[in-house]
Amino acid sequence: MKISVIMPARDEVWSIGVTITLLTEALREARIPYEIVVVDDGSADGTAAAVEGMASDDPAIRLVRNTGRKGFGMAVRAGLEQATGDAVAIMMADNSDSPSDLVRYVRTLEQGYDCVFGTRFGGGGRVSGYPRHKLILNRLANWFIRVLFRLRYNDVTNAFKCYRREVIEGLQPLISPHFNLTVEMPLKAIVRGYSYAVVPITWTNRKSGISKLKIKEMGSRYLFIVMYLWLEKHLSRGDYRRANPAGAAREGPAKPDVSRA
Repeated sequence: MKISVIMPARDEVWSIGVTITLLTEALREARIPYEIVVVDDGSADGTAAAVEGMASDDPAIRLVRNTGRKGFGMAVRAGLEQATGDAVAIMMADNSDSPSDLVRYVRTLEQGYDCVFGTRFGGGGRVSGYPRHKLILNRLANWFIRVLFRLRYNDVTNAFKCYRREVIEGLQPLISPHFNLTVEMPLKAIVRGYSYAVVPITWTNRKSGISKLKIKEMGSRYLFIVMYLWLEKHLSRGDYRRANPAGAAREGPAKPDVSRA
């Protein structure tokens, strides 16, 4: 199974090199075919040049420039259009996501699930250096989503997730231009009947650079996409559900190391 890693990046020159290096080392060691699609979202530093330098040594690394409207969601969507793998993972460029967790995602996907979602909270997951105010808001937002959609999964808002290629096609059209895409994709997969496993993951706060997530700007956008998908779930009469829902909406362990969260 070839994995396409979509990595949006804006002004990440101080972290992009180590992020890609650690990721490629882990995937090579696990013998997982890969491509890394870095989407430069209008960087004003040397991010693009750094990626181009690495791509000259490894043809599996590609730089895509988001020449249209800027934003995390738009960058991810530009990367998805270029992906050629059997599965797609969304990862951050700041080295906050663990490459070993991506290997676990791929192995879990190979067990037959349509999607693999990570949880940083409970079930063996952990976070390091998470700002307290963001942690409180994160837990409140995820509690709201769990109650609204009656989910056991407790980390919907995290961007780091993995999908089979056919799932990405089934999620179209994606409409979120900003970080609310991190909620749109998993909720849409769940609402549309795709199966998923939940595994514990580790998240480490960035060592350099500045987070692009602006909480004050994102509250209403998150709420919009959550309510949009709640309406799809309850009013669409299944018009957008996968064509063959047999075994769909499975959540839980495929092997003992996969948590139900």
